[in-house]
Amino acid sequence: MDAVLFDMFGVIARDQSPEGRVALERAAGVAGPDFWSAYWHPRRAYDRGDLDGPAYWTTVSERLGVPFGEEAIRRLIALDVESWSRVDEEMVAFVTGLGAEGTRLGLLSNIPAEIADYFGHHHARVLEPFSVLGLSSRIRRAKPEPEAFEWALERLEVPAERVLFVDDRETNVRAAIGLGLRGHRFTSLRALREHLSGRA
Repeated sequence: MDAVLFDMFGVIARDQSPEGRVALERAAGVAGPDFWSAYWHPRRAYDRGDLDGPAYWTTVSERLGVPFGEEAIRRLIALDVESWSRVDEEMVAFVTGLGAEGTRLGLLSNIPAEIADYFGHHHARVLEPFSVLGLSSRIRRAKPEPEAFEWALERLEVPAERVLFVDDRETNVRAAIGLGLRGHRFTSLRALREHLSGRA
């Protein structure tokens, strides 16, 4: 293995916080499955940069049948960013150490522009170890699309079979394996360490 290509959320950054989810429901005035179905339906397009924040939330609004004014949309964008803003400090330290040992590192994250901007301004140290930053809204490709992995491989300049892809979503891991990368579904740092050491 010459390189590790990491996912962001659910691996290095934490998944959406429960408190953040509640705050979004309250701001939208809709709770439960109806809200989350509308939230996730256009999310790939938002991640990929096909929609900006206001267009994304307008689409959510239309699916819910609940109008959001400009102020409500600004509020929802801010709450959405906040809900995805937590990082796993133990994982940040591990990744930093891995890079210091000479492993080539890449990041391939499905991340809307507003959240990418937040990490660039407030968590720049989290991004620093990566020589390749594949942020979906900037590269206009999103996992599990093959083009997202191909974009990262081209810039890592490492053969696919020498790259380990680490993601918490089985769908993405399978897509990577299908393109010739090695894959590890992330469940814990301990399990990842064991995989890297060959004990898993």
